[in-house]
Amino acid sequence: MLDKINNQTDIKKLNIDELNELSKEIKAFILESVSKTGGHLASNLGVTDLTVALFKVFDFNKDKIIFDVGHQSYAYKILTGRKNEFNTLRKLNGISGFPKIEESKYDFFNTGHSSNSISAALGYAISRDLNHEKYNVIALIGDGSMTGGEAFEGLNNLGHLNTTMLVILNDNGESISSSVGGLAKKLNNIRINQKYINFKKDLKKKYKSKTIFTLRKIKNHIKNIIIPNKMFESFGVKYIGPINGHNIAELVSTLNKIKKIDGPVLLHVITEKGNGYEFATKYPNLYHGVSSFNINEKIQKNTNDFSNYVGHELSELRSNNDRIVAITAAMKDGVGLNEFATKYPKSFFDVGICEEHAVSFAAGLALNKYKPFVCIYSTFLERAYDQILIDVCMQKLNVIFLIDRAGLVGEDGETHQGIFDLSYLTHMPNIEIIAPKCVEDIKLCLNYALNASNPVAIRYPKGFYSSKEYALKTLKTGKWSIIQKGKKIAILATGKMFEIAINLINEFKDIEIIDATFIKPLDYETLDRLASKNYKIITLEDNQIIGGFGSLVLLYLNKIGYKEKIEIIGYNDTFIKQGKISELYNKENITYENLKEIILKLKNVI
Repeated sequence: MLDKINNQTDIKKLNIDELNELSKEIKAFILESVSKTGGHLASNLGVTDLTVALFKVFDFNKDKIIFDVGHQSYAYKILTGRKNEFNTLRKLNGISGFPKIEESKYDFFNTGHSSNSISAALGYAISRDLNHEKYNVIALIGDGSMTGGEAFEGLNNLGHLNTTMLVILNDNGESISSSVGGLAKKLNNIRINQKYINFKKDLKKKYKSKTIFTLRKIKNHIKNIIIPNKMFESFGVKYIGPINGHNIAELVSTLNKIKKIDGPVLLHVITEKGNGYEFATKYPNLYHGVSSFNINEKIQKNTNDFSNYVGHELSELRSNNDRIVAITAAMKDGVGLNEFATKYPKSFFDVGICEEHAVSFAAGLALNKYKPFVCIYSTFLERAYDQILIDVCMQKLNVIFLIDRAGLVGEDGETHQGIFDLSYLTHMPNIEIIAPKCVEDIKLCLNYALNASNPVAIRYPKGFYSSKEYALKTLKTGKWSIIQKGKKIAILATGKMFEIAINLINEFKDIEIIDATFIKPLDYETLDRLASKNYKIITLEDNQIIGGFGSLVLLYLNKIGYKEKIEIIGYNDTFIKQGKISELYNKENITYENLKEIILKLKNVI
């Protein structure tokens, strides 16, 4: 069936049985493809039936759909002409794991972060109205994304503007559906019936507005009593559902009726993560984002990484200090806090996809003498810039930011690369920034942060690196470790970049190699020494150059009248797309070979 689909018109010709068969084949195709390339599996299997139904009812040559986060867009990509490119999914120069405008005319918004789909779709809907155009606008958002504040800001504005737009709540949990029963379903069937819609329109024409206002008040009062869930309608958005997200016939019928409704509608659809693949339905979190795997065997989670080392060491700290609390934003598994959450459930807080709230919440805890550790990916912490600056740094609170996935993350692409955290943190007063180079440094860094009296950010990369030989013995404010003493050239490597720098130790015995664990404050004493002896300096960082570690070093050296050559190695002023981390380092010229070439050039001018 899938091989016969060449365009959207082909899908519209299919009957319900054929649509079910098509959906089944798409799930099998996604499973087979992702098992080879890696990617987001459970979420895509869960939304496939809904996607097929959407193509039956809507025409995305003119209609618009915005995916929230976008990691559930694989079936959509397959049905919009990208099936034959799926072997390149998330690969260098291949198709992205998320919707991207530059990739296809059917992708209407670049996504990758959460809770913004309603706002973006509303922008499309209002521009449509202003242009006097006719097409449907849909926002597809998950129940997890609905924990984010921007989703409700969008809903609030949607209800206020009262334009025609469909929000589909893809609910693969049980937080809402349990409160909506059979009576509500029956009422919703009445409300989307065309006779009922026409009856309401006739009533408005027949009676005066005052009478209608009274009738509406009576109707809403009755609904408040008999429908448990009025949350969405309080925003001025018509609520319909819940319906079975795996019953294509019901989905098609409901969507066709919704198309005839004027004004904003929220359709509540219940789906099952991993639908169609037993391992993914049993272990949806394990199969959320995967590397290549054997379809016939359960995935074994890799626990040998920075995240789990941090989580374990934090649990050990908590065993001796009951003032320690851990906070995350819907990423307990990702940031390695399972052990902590299991051992100390009353000290663990998952606040949902609410990074801003997480930081302000931590500030309140810190003011009452608790020790909050906020564990969030670098790319997602960007959302809490204001709260870090004003709520934490301005008040000089001992909130510890455990910034996971700092630097390149690889296949998830530009929305997930953690290459901006130094740039948005270094200019904040009162904060200290530390970058451990190896997992052995983690314990010392956590202890340091715990005993500080100000905000501390500890940034660490995706993956694993062990270096017992060069592990920190002590950690003092603004002090670096000299790994190899040398003359005339000094390499200042921070965090993950130490892995590249240390490869030079055997070939270049005469250069100084420094582990710059502290990014803020810098080791001014060491910089004074290097400047006074006319060292040429190379800085290495896993961050954008603008506003990063090298920028701080350069600012200080310029201040003290440094006249020699400085090379700043990091990422240029651009977004970095998907690919293996090693491939991206090559593309960005952050390699041993490039570093060696720079050293040799500097040596020629000594």
